[in-house]
Amino acid sequence: MRGDIDIAAVAEVLADRSRCRMLLALGDGRALPASQLAAEAGIAASTSSGHLSRLVAAGMLAVEPHGRHRYYRLAGRHVADLLEAIMQVAPPLTVRSLREGTNAEALRRARTCYDHLAGRLGVALMGALLDTGALAGGDGSFDPSESERDRLSSPGWDVAYELTDPGRALLSDLGVDCSSASRRPFVRYCVDWSEQRHHLAGALGARLLDQLQERDWVRRRAGSRAVNVTEAGASGLRRSLGLDISDLVTVTS
Repeated sequence: MRGDIDIAAVAEVLADRSRCRMLLALGDGRALPASQLAAEAGIAASTSSGHLSRLVAAGMLAVEPHGRHRYYRLAGRHVADLLEAIMQVAPPLTVRSLREGTNAEALRRARTCYDHLAGRLGVALMGALLDTGALAGGDGSFDPSESERDRLSSPGWDVAYELTDPGRALLSDLGVDCSSASRRPFVRYCVDWSEQRHHLAGALGARLLDQLQERDWVRRRAGSRAVNVTEAGASGLRRSLGLDISDLVTVTS
């Protein structure tokens, strides 16, 4: 027989900032070696092994052996969803250096949320798709008063967004694969923890990010979930979606 769900067991695993930093470093779906995760957490490699073992045992990380090295990644999207949900209610850390403040601002500006875009860029893209009629079913806003319809830790189906026929044509012109053939849900959303609005997730959100990277409209920042927006990206999104994101440009083309 099974008893109640033991939420405290999960909370105990997350009640360590080093382990949380490791999980956040893997939030974009990458697999990283233990040495890099130790650096992300700001701890010694000898100390990191215990933390990583704890996260693997808790079912939050998966291990991939590559030769003599072991790479770690999130055990699945459900772990990324858990982290995003916690971020909704977690207070911000006190910024103690210029580097910390710069990184925090970069994450709020544009970042990956597992395999799709989040932050101000992700929310702006979602808004543009709704404004152009490419998506229908909601307005992109998070409404805490609609607790039964739009939950803070939404799994992405409470608001039923759909890709319209004009939207299919629009995104296809951008090179995005709009076929719904996929083992994962086609159109989903996340409640963005920094913007408190919806951003596009699901298979469509992942394919859109892939295409923006292929066009070099956005570039992943090394060692971070933050994403750089290029001048070509700002120009292209203005032409295709009427979206002005000139204030988010971080690299020249």
